[in-house]
Amino acid sequence: MSGDLTLLIAYFLVLLCLSVYGSHRYQMAWLYRRHKAEPPRPSAPPDTPPFVLVQLPMFNERFVAERLIDAACALEYPRDRLLIQVVDDSTDDSTEVARACVDRWAARGMPIEYRHRANRAGFKAGALQAGMEAAPQAELIAIFDADFIPPVDFLTRTVPYFGDVSPARGGAEGAVGVVQARWEHLNRERSLLTRAQAILLDGHFMIEHTARNRSGRFFNFNGTAGLWRRDCILDAGGWEHDTLTEDLDLSYRAQLRGWRFVYLNDVTAPAELPEDMAAFKAQQHRWAKGSIQVALKVLPRLLRADVPRHVKHEAVMHLTGNIAYVLMVLLSLLTPFTIELRTAHGWREAVLLDLPFFLSATASVAFFYGLSQREVSPGGWRARLWTLPAVMALGVGLAVNNTKATLEAFAGWQTPFVRTPKRGEARVSALARYRSPKALTSLVELALAAHFGYASWLCVREGLWLTLPFMILFLWGFLYVGLGSLAPGLLERLARRDNVNSAPARMG
Repeated sequence: MSGDLTLLIAYFLVLLCLSVYGSHRYQMAWLYRRHKAEPPRPSAPPDTPPFVLVQLPMFNERFVAERLIDAACALEYPRDRLLIQVVDDSTDDSTEVARACVDRWAARGMPIEYRHRANRAGFKAGALQAGMEAAPQAELIAIFDADFIPPVDFLTRTVPYFGDVSPARGGAEGAVGVVQARWEHLNRERSLLTRAQAILLDGHFMIEHTARNRSGRFFNFNGTAGLWRRDCILDAGGWEHDTLTEDLDLSYRAQLRGWRFVYLNDVTAPAELPEDMAAFKAQQHRWAKGSIQVALKVLPRLLRADVPRHVKHEAVMHLTGNIAYVLMVLLSLLTPFTIELRTAHGWREAVLLDLPFFLSATASVAFFYGLSQREVSPGGWRARLWTLPAVMALGVGLAVNNTKATLEAFAGWQTPFVRTPKRGEARVSALARYRSPKALTSLVELALAAHFGYASWLCVREGLWLTLPFMILFLWGFLYVGLGSLAPGLLERLARRDNVNSAPARMG
């Protein structure tokens, strides 16, 4: 009996901790509603526009390189105060595509240069640092990843928020160091996966970023679709590559130095969402692992810093948020056993104790992301609510992938920066050579799906109808992510086998 009690106590402790992270979404929604009507105001424009360096970091981006360069060259800004810099670490024929496009624009008089590194030292952070050092005249630095298409008025709408950037202003205190725009999505309606991803990102950009920034809490530059003040980067120590999220790391270091960040949720830059489950998981792995790496690196310093308590609290919740995935895996392992244990001992009514915890987590997700859709798409948000079950299932299904990333970060296991594959205008089959390798996590996900299949059967057998929907949600989540990861590879192998088998017949 003591062992049974220990198992139940562990189960409810995990639920309690998860509900804390879940209830944090309510706080973000409350802060958003409280501050949504307080947009930032641009500063008085200087007599001379600041010199802007537009950096386009690339690595094997042959399908989208030309599209990005063309969009960057269409930006509205005085040409004598602008330099577009393609910083390319590619190791394939992407270099030829990008270089040819740069040469075409340079021949038309566009201030643009192509810089290729022979090695990937520091990965993206190293490329950005090297490019910045090669352009000492730059006062502001705009960054766009390869899958983005910046609108033509991006610079004219964002640069005014920096005000006067001349060295005479000097000092970090109160000066704007970053202006971040909101991400939009080129392929939102491509599939259920892209629709769910879009809602996840909308919650982050529309609700979380707005709430954190306008309430005076720290928020972060997202690696793209934003501008940095050069002095801010240098004052914070420059781009560093000891974490997988160099943007998050530099953001916190800069804000600890007193630089002010500005978030504009009405300025958007559209980009592609990963259309392949394996690519999506690779992206999420990098983001999850990087955020924990930044937490381990920055939080000790931040907690000792002379900043308000609410700033510290939000930083802890923000940077440690991926620990919730570890808790979710523990919960997934414990749940079927606790259901069986309680029904075996005649404690069926105790299952009702789960409901407040489950509701605090799942209801907060539905409310939070539903609010984000109402704010992003006031005219069509109701139609998007049908995707919310898939959003919740996708969040559950990512638990194994992101738990692996989180534990790697705590263990200090260093891994290289893995780029997110881009589709561009290429056929999905042509993208196969860029696809990240599959991991054993998919098999673990399918095993957990079977685990919750058993839990669902238990609920049906015992008549636990209030608990059953949560079990089905977990079952669907792990099954969706696990099968979504394995299916493309299986189909490719079957196609290759069919091609080999049919080759002699075609020749005959």
